[in-house]
Amino acid sequence: MNKKDIGEIKRRFNLEHNNITCIRGCYVNNQGEVISSFTRYLQGMGQEEAEKYLAIFKRTLSGTQGQNLIDIDFDPERLSDSPEHQLLTSLKDTALKDDETVEYFFQQIIGNLQMEDHYLILLMHDGYDVPFRSRDDGSKDYERSDGVFHYILCSVCPVKLTKPSLSYDAGNNDFRSKESDWIVGAPEMGFLFPAFEEGAANIYQALYYTRDTSVSHEDFVNAVFQSELPMPAEHQREVFQTLLEQTLQEECSMEVMQAVHEQVMEKLEEQKADKHAEPLKLTKYDVTDVLAECGVSTAKMEAFNDQYDQAFGEQARISAVNITSPKQFEVKTPSVVIKINSDRTDLVETRLIDGHSYILIRADEGVEVNGVSVNV
Repeated sequence: MNKKDIGEIKRRFNLEHNNITCIRGCYVNNQGEVISSFTRYLQGMGQEEAEKYLAIFKRTLSGTQGQNLIDIDFDPERLSDSPEHQLLTSLKDTALKDDETVEYFFQQIIGNLQMEDHYLILLMHDGYDVPFRSRDDGSKDYERSDGVFHYILCSVCPVKLTKPSLSYDAGNNDFRSKESDWIVGAPEMGFLFPAFEEGAANIYQALYYTRDTSVSHEDFVNAVFQSELPMPAEHQREVFQTLLEQTLQEECSMEVMQAVHEQVMEKLEEQKADKHAEPLKLTKYDVTDVLAECGVSTAKMEAFNDQYDQAFGEQARISAVNITSPKQFEVKTPSVVIKINSDRTDLVETRLIDGHSYILIRADEGVEVNGVSVNV
């Protein structure tokens, strides 16, 4: 799914534009024991309560593609032999009305998921009356329909016990003791099935969500999809950085890192401008092209390629956002940390002065020290 498709579904999660048939829930303690199962309908809720449910589902489609939001691919040739895909399809096709199927799905998660806290599994079904799209200019006609996109969305949220505290009682204009209570937190993981692409369902794909980009929750993914995930985003970044250090060695210079950062950022900006574009992924050849332009020796690039294959796989494509940070360029020594705007790496250079290596930062104006403007 691209950014435009995700945004189109996210806009469903408000009181005016959804057609959510029902919400199924299962509240589980940290021992894997079911405390409560329930079925709720938005139409029967108060506005504030309904908005809280919708906010949880919307949050499950939030974050950075390639980090928080990850495509899950099903093998088209094995769909008929995939009980996981058949279960998801059954949940969607029955609009969560088959109690036995819903209960079996909950048990699949409970039997494989390990959580330190109590947790709540929420499952919803929606039918989106997709507007007609013009083939000429892509405009939408909301008076005509291109069909209905039926999908399910699952959110798994931690439920934590708050501490007793003093709380303001508006009715008595006073502060009173408030007992501890169980509060539902933001979703830790979840998914949308099937994927939504250009106004239609892609039954060969799902969109997986993880709040923590350093954790992939493989137990959950295996229980729901029986599919292999790429390594977590934070781990990808660490492995890629280690590859550059170990394979380039003395050729791993400031100039090389600036060039890698700048060229990846340029590709990301191009991709960002096209809302129809898929999340940008790079191969080892994309990276070695940059290294070659920086003058890195052939021997070092071959070493990088070999180590890349061992770490990620020969045909692996890494999300560009996991190679460099789109937000900033950081230079760090044991005593100093310098953070530069991602698009101004040109302000930094290295120079050898009197036999010592220096990091130079151009500072023409607007210099502050501890919040005080100073002249340099």
